[in-house]
Amino acid sequence: MNQVILVGRLTSEPEITFSENNTKRSSITIAVNRPYKNIDGIYETDFIRCILWNNIASNTCEYCHTGDVIGIKGRLQTRVYEENETKKHIMEVIAEKITFLSSNKNSEKEPKK
Repeated sequence: MNQVILVGRLTSEPEITFSENNTKRSSITIAVNRPYKNIDGIYETDFIRCILWNNIASNTCEYCHTGDVIGIKGRLQTRVYEENETKKHIMEVIAEKITFLSSNKNSEKEPKK
């Protein structure tokens, strides 16, 4: 079974791009705090790349901003690409559902149009 559930904060403004077949796509990164402190007494954070498609991408770009807390349910997927004649592997979360949990209280921004 390949299922991932994450809750974290958006690290930047989500933006829509289009794939080769003109499908809406957004690549976001969320900061997810670890549930325990390291040896120095600090909570460490993981920065996880997530891929959103179609309506999920559109809604997230319209209603979410940097710092907003979101929940993501999805699956892990490995992507392979070549850089300097070397194959590189990257692990990404493909979002299947997003829940908007809270907004950045300091943000006075209007929804994107």
